[in-house]
Amino acid sequence: MTDVVVVGAGVVGAACAYFAARAGLSVTVVDRGPVAAGTTGSGEGNILVSDKEPGPELELALLSNRLWRELACLGGFDFEPKGGLVVAETTEILDALATLADGQAGRGVEHTLVAEEELPGYEPHLTRDVAGGVFYPQDAQVQPMLAAARLVQHGPGATLRTGTTVTGFLREGDRVTGVRTDKGDIPAGAVVNASGTWGGELAALAGLDLPILPRRGFILVTEPISGRLGVPLIRHKVYTAAYVTDVASDSAGLSTSAVVEGTPAGTVLIGASRERVGFDRTVSIPVLETLARQAVRLFPVLAARRVIRTYCGFRPYCPDHLPVIGADPRAPGLYHACGHEGAGIGLAPATGHLIAGQLTGAAPEMDLSPFRPERFAA
Repeated sequence: MTDVVVVGAGVVGAACAYFAARAGLSVTVVDRGPVAAGTTGSGEGNILVSDKEPGPELELALLSNRLWRELACLGGFDFEPKGGLVVAETTEILDALATLADGQAGRGVEHTLVAEEELPGYEPHLTRDVAGGVFYPQDAQVQPMLAAARLVQHGPGATLRTGTTVTGFLREGDRVTGVRTDKGDIPAGAVVNASGTWGGELAALAGLDLPILPRRGFILVTEPISGRLGVPLIRHKVYTAAYVTDVASDSAGLSTSAVVEGTPAGTVLIGASRERVGFDRTVSIPVLETLARQAVRLFPVLAARRVIRTYCGFRPYCPDHLPVIGADPRAPGLYHACGHEGAGIGLAPATGHLIAGQLTGAAPEMDLSPFRPERFAA
């Protein structure tokens, strides 16, 4: 018998396993596929505070940002504290960004207002057709698949069982006491649902409703591009103010906004699109064309570069745009760590840390009530 079964080997599940194991619990991670085979493997690796309004998600992001910097000592997953630059196309949008940044600053977010003439010092290849921006030095990036693998690897004594599908739960009365899988039962003192986009489906196996839906997004990847003297062509994560609006949108329809950033390998990642179309992986050429055009408008130098591949993933969308974190009173012994939408990589360490605290009875570092699993029942 293991103390904890974590269902899901994406970055959130890996963080739950890591922090639970560090707290002295025996942990078994179960996934029907390999590590980071779902949303984590389709992400850009963003660790952002810049796109979050003051509130519970920003508090979670700030805690996670601090933990990611501590976890960077593990090495091996390309942690880049490069900062983020949010740009405004008009002075009116710039004023709105400044107002948002002022509110964030009251919660501990660092920022610098960047005038139009100062932008080339941050991004020499950025279009001159913008009114200014806001620089956020706390924004960072990781290689998400490597980050998930390293967290599982460094969870003391954690056991990983890939290729194992959870088919149900073991119960003693209302209490969850483990999982049933296609490879046999795994008794446990607690079960953590870290199934990402499939978190609602796993909850349904316990007779619970979690309204988590897939929200599809595409990413373009360019050929490796070198800047002068080894300096990356694009130095920060750069996106337009429309990205903040799209993240907070409830629309099921397509939305796109320019998001451009480099990687240590020299490739440039281009996003971002959002639409709720179920788990449809059909490649949409019009969406890819829109993303490419938006990126070229932001960085004209990209017009002469080739795209070498594209991929899509599914963000685990919750109607109130907050993740589901914590013990579920409807099924004692079951904990949830899912529904992070596009912020799962950035919010993973805080989620794992808080779940481990609940499992061991530690005092929480922040109020978890906004993320409580039963909040949708009302």
